[in-house]
Amino acid sequence: MAQSSDMDSRLHRTLRLISGVAAHLTAAAFTIYISWVAQPGTTLFSWHPFLMSLAFSFFMTEAILVFSPDSSLMRSFSRKARVRAHWILQLLCALCASLGLGIIYYNKSVHGKPHFSTWHGLLGLLTVLWALVQNAGGVTLLYPKLVQRWTLSTRKLYHATSGLLGFLLGCTSLFLGMCSLWFSANVTGGSWYLLALCPLLAGLVVMNQVSNAYLYRKRSQS
Repeated sequence: MAQSSDMDSRLHRTLRLISGVAAHLTAAAFTIYISWVAQPGTTLFSWHPFLMSLAFSFFMTEAILVFSPDSSLMRSFSRKARVRAHWILQLLCALCASLGLGIIYYNKSVHGKPHFSTWHGLLGLLTVLWALVQNAGGVTLLYPKLVQRWTLSTRKLYHATSGLLGFLLGCTSLFLGMCSLWFSANVTGGSWYLLALCPLLAGLVVMNQVSNAYLYRKRSQS
């Protein structure tokens, strides 16, 4: 019975490792492919899909996976080093997302097009704002004395769950962007469906990581 339990545990860890590695690869592959399709610099608009995919597919995914016990690229580093890498990546995410939002807003203004008239535009705006607020909340973890209303463990739980929601918003925004006229005109057939799996896979891996690290643990302690 104990041997069967050990085998199940090893299988579970192996599956989590494989899924984590797949999340790393798809996050990078998605961003590289979007960069190839958009060719940033050819037009003003071309910077928008490039910056948004860089922000939410690469930087945000890697910022969360840095804490993965199974597939983190910094598992051998100290907790302090991983925290520093996390906030640097999240800062880069917020910067790229803000630039991407500003560029598409200016581009629409130049061409006389309405702003935030689609679900992609509305959810994208919400996602960028959420990321900025989430980053501000992360500052209170770096400097706990700024907010003393809740315990540090409670703030970590709120930050993790809020971050998970923000990440899922980012994945959904990317998927809706793939349904846009521009994307549908440039990516068709099997390539579209393969790309659609990238945000889905990353979302599932991150949900599992955050749930195991905070939500399930909190439930077991209650």
